[in-house]
Amino acid sequence: MLLGSDGQLRPTIFAEMSALAVSTGSINLGQGFPDEDGPAEVLEAAKRAITDGLNQYPPGIGMPVLREAIAAHQERFYGLSVDPDREVLVTAGATEALAATILALTEPGDEVVTLEPFYDAYGAMIALSGATHVTVRLHAPAFLPDHDELRAAITDRTRLILINNPHNPTGTMLPRETLQLIVELATKHEAVIVTDEVYEHLTFCAAHIPIATLEGARERTVTISSGGKTFNTTGWKVGWIVAPHEIVAAILAVKQFLTFVNGAPFQPAIAVGLALPDSFFTGIAAVLERKRDVLSAGLVAAGFEVTRPQGGYFVVADAAPLGFSNAEEFCRQLPTLAGVVGVPISAFVRGGADSEYRSLVRFAYCKREDVLAEAVSRLGALTR
Repeated sequence: MLLGSDGQLRPTIFAEMSALAVSTGSINLGQGFPDEDGPAEVLEAAKRAITDGLNQYPPGIGMPVLREAIAAHQERFYGLSVDPDREVLVTAGATEALAATILALTEPGDEVVTLEPFYDAYGAMIALSGATHVTVRLHAPAFLPDHDELRAAITDRTRLILINNPHNPTGTMLPRETLQLIVELATKHEAVIVTDEVYEHLTFCAAHIPIATLEGARERTVTISSGGKTFNTTGWKVGWIVAPHEIVAAILAVKQFLTFVNGAPFQPAIAVGLALPDSFFTGIAAVLERKRDVLSAGLVAAGFEVTRPQGGYFVVADAAPLGFSNAEEFCRQLPTLAGVVGVPISAFVRGGADSEYRSLVRFAYCKREDVLAEAVSRLGALTR
């Protein structure tokens, strides 16, 4: 949902595209959810938890087994030492983690800086908090921010700097020098960094760099992630926050009035997933990279210009070479033209379509390879 010009919540284009996919029998590459189950060990652990009676309210901060697994994960992959009892909070997915964080740490008059395009929920959450949303553009084709524009946007009024890395919808990964500048500016202006890292294990070109690992960042960073993308369990909605205790306590005070708690039998199952061997984590990235390449090649063959994503679920394609200058109009026609659904990048931009993103479309490649192959075949109709 996003706020309209009248201040009221309105349905997003995602709902419209999803309905189009159903009504036309199209392949839905608009929404970022996988169509394959996650690892058997994780699914079996959830079944055991249900059978063992873990079906009532878990602790408000999350089950110890999952909090300990999250802390172990941060140490194992990133060398971050985390107190599972004071610095970890389990949430109803990353979306609740983001909502609780923004509501807890901002008030009217504060500014929240995000990169643009941005995951659509960011805009709605910031508006609901009463804070002011300030954006810094990611400039095509690399989809990286201009450092001078970052410096201009982050001021003493900035309360939160919210980044998504790897980035949805563009698939870009912020380089170390950009992350270091963000830490420098956050320190200078006494802002809190909020980092959405749900695609942390789904990277193709380089290892993910959590901003909390950089010098001076740990004490002012809220790291958010979830098990949904890593373990193909997006419907379980098990996410988490890692942050200094004082910040966790403030966020928990809000979270208790949102979902209170969630996903009791799924929490120990995600803990099992976080302890899987390194081969699992490298394997899921390799499989997804192959899927990226299948869809990207098909889009190029169909006449799109494609930006190569470095991580995540999505590829950005330019429909202008096909004669479509307005991606929103194109996406409404695409189910009829080719039996495939995509989402315009304008859905992730304040004010809708403009010249920089006007013809760009996001397609999801987190689907079975046979589904992607069929989508590629259908997209060929655009050139035929």
